[in-house]
Amino acid sequence: MSEDGGPDGQRGVTSGGDPWRAPDQRPPAPYPDWSRPAPPPVPPQAPVPGPPPYSGFGVHRAAPTPERAGGRLPGWAWPTIAATALVLGLLGGLIGGALVGGDDEGTVPGGVLRVERRTAAPLEADNGSVPAVAQAVLPSTVQIIAEYDGAAEGATGSGFVLDREGHVITNNHVVAEAASDGGPIAVVDSKGRRTSAEVIGRSAVYDVAVLKVDAAKSLTPAALGSSTQMRVGETVVAFGAPLGLTSSVTSGIVSALNRPVSTGSTSDDQSYINAVQTDAAINPGNSGGPLVDLQGKVVGMNSAIASLGQGTGDQGGNIGVGFAIPVEQVVTTVDQILKSGSARYPVIGAGVVATRGSDEGAELSTISDGDPADDAGLQSGDVVTRVDGKPVTSPIDLVVAIRSHVSGDKLRLSVERGGSSRDVSVTLTSRREKVS
Repeated sequence: MSEDGGPDGQRGVTSGGDPWRAPDQRPPAPYPDWSRPAPPPVPPQAPVPGPPPYSGFGVHRAAPTPERAGGRLPGWAWPTIAATALVLGLLGGLIGGALVGGDDEGTVPGGVLRVERRTAAPLEADNGSVPAVAQAVLPSTVQIIAEYDGAAEGATGSGFVLDREGHVITNNHVVAEAASDGGPIAVVDSKGRRTSAEVIGRSAVYDVAVLKVDAAKSLTPAALGSSTQMRVGETVVAFGAPLGLTSSVTSGIVSALNRPVSTGSTSDDQSYINAVQTDAAINPGNSGGPLVDLQGKVVGMNSAIASLGQGTGDQGGNIGVGFAIPVEQVVTTVDQILKSGSARYPVIGAGVVATRGSDEGAELSTISDGDPADDAGLQSGDVVTRVDGKPVTSPIDLVVAIRSHVSGDKLRLSVERGGSSRDVSVTLTSRREKVS
């Protein structure tokens, strides 16, 4: 894995001449295998048991399959955890990530510019009513229908309205295949009105996409909040179209903050999230939907769930462990896309792999000449154990810590080399992301 999302991670750790490394020892798995399992085929026009069929979904209806309760795991069986992107397949189709290219312009420093926008007013600060939140946020929540391969395949997800200009935000993995294939993308609002949409820009690195719809006047912008003001245990509400069930609302709490998570099955579609973890029920089809606080302000964008799958081909469902991209990262990425058509991501200019024989730290495998890591005197084989005082236990921790900042920020890295430790200051630069 490279810290700029390159293919270095596919190589693993090579045996070198460092005396402290066992040349034939394979690295342990210090972190869960977060991945996006492919959705199973979904039959069109499947009947929905119980309640009447939902509207606004047309030929892409898919009935939820009830799971049997009462199953038990033997005490000795530790489940394999896999992060499942919350996108729902249509007509048997699969959704995947986009290819991320390098930066042919090299690396450049620079801050993040913000785009002014008008959004909806939040609810009162002392609001404690989930129904009030639902009534306020549902008009800002949409379903995304993305078709590709001649409309023979596709996927559905969710999204939320950003502004009165008609910009809608969702996950990149919801629309990536349709955008690459030139397939049609539609937005369905809470009243069942379907409108065509176009992709303005997207980022596979941060799993964010910006759409534009023509019927802007009929859409209600969401109020934006801050995940940095959230506390563990606070109530949050998730919106979206799980399993194609539009305008669905669930509630839960913030289970954890700043949870490093990586999703994606290949180095080309991997995204790294400093996630808000929640136990609010979210499922395939919730991708891109808003996670809001009790003021109805968006604090994150639902992106992935942990599932008890035994491999990357298993379809996951809600087990009370969901992950949302913090709204601050979403807004930063969206602003870059709206300003320049593409996103930028911070780098130190080094490849990173798991350390051998240890579950602590991330080893730098390659150092790019003239980049920040090189300027700071870092070398191949150095092991980063902390970033700004926070422990690093895996390559994911290091990449997420870097991606949570912007170009120009300074990070203090605690580095081990040859049995000694030292702190190194690194100033981040950035690369422009390319998607195909």
